[in-house]
Amino acid sequence: MFSCNNLCKRYGRVTALVDVTLAVEPGVVGLLGPNGAGKSTLISVLLGQTRATVGKASVLKLDISRQQRSIRRRVGFVPENDCLIPGMTGTGYVYYTGRLAGMSHADSMQRAHEVLDYVALEEARYRPTEGYYAGMKQRLKLAQALVHDPDLIFLDEPTNGMDPQGRQTMLSLISDLGNAGISVLLSSHLLPDVQRVCERVIIMAGGQVLTSGRIDEMSKPHPTLYTVDFAGDVAALRQQLAERKVSVLEHSNGRLSIELPGENSQTAVLEAVRASGGKLHGLHPRRSSLEETFMAAIQRQHQT
Repeated sequence: MFSCNNLCKRYGRVTALVDVTLAVEPGVVGLLGPNGAGKSTLISVLLGQTRATVGKASVLKLDISRQQRSIRRRVGFVPENDCLIPGMTGTGYVYYTGRLAGMSHADSMQRAHEVLDYVALEEARYRPTEGYYAGMKQRLKLAQALVHDPDLIFLDEPTNGMDPQGRQTMLSLISDLGNAGISVLLSSHLLPDVQRVCERVIIMAGGQVLTSGRIDEMSKPHPTLYTVDFAGDVAALRQQLAERKVSVLEHSNGRLSIELPGENSQTAVLEAVRASGGKLHGLHPRRSSLEETFMAAIQRQHQT
């Protein structure tokens, strides 16, 4: 999808990107970080809108410093801020962006109607865009990013300003793009959005890449936090666990969340269940969430 080698961007005394080195494979990838993390700057540099201060990068194996037009022909971009042109209808706007991408009149018009149907704006296609509400504007921006049939789409905070239903619609569209073989870089500060549609994630803060990888591999089993599925006298089990220094964090419907006194001490739970006279149905390690991975990465950055 793209690669960076020691990429830096400075605005005067402010450093927006710090030695970003990445090699990102095609797919649906989340670019996750708080506001001001450098996500938008990274996208701007990759698109050639902003020149890097130091370092090299390529998008779809095209050099960002020498092949910017070739990159833009193959990449779609949904910016965070509004990019609509007053006085234009939805169809006119998407048609115009197709023409800017080098498409013919006939192809631009045909594709405009196709992508507006895809983003569910068919009934609003002839209305002036000033009358679109926030969710419609976001979907219209997605339509213009798709009109020239790109191989890769950069999405910068695409669910901003959307109500819950609109947000779910947008995420479903993004997921469909991935299923259709279009690579997506989803830049967001919303963990649930990234976790729902992305296979991999890049976590940034302070202009630095803190960690990256597959989301499922980041959700590793916790060494001391477990869930116990149990049938029997809960009070008796709690007492037996307490005697073995196992902390009960939560209890609901025969399921206990516990913390062991240390790694490899699961036998304490088995002994407690046996001593309480109950029956153990399951003992499962709790897996860390993307949120925990994100917060741990931020904490490590603050410590350094």
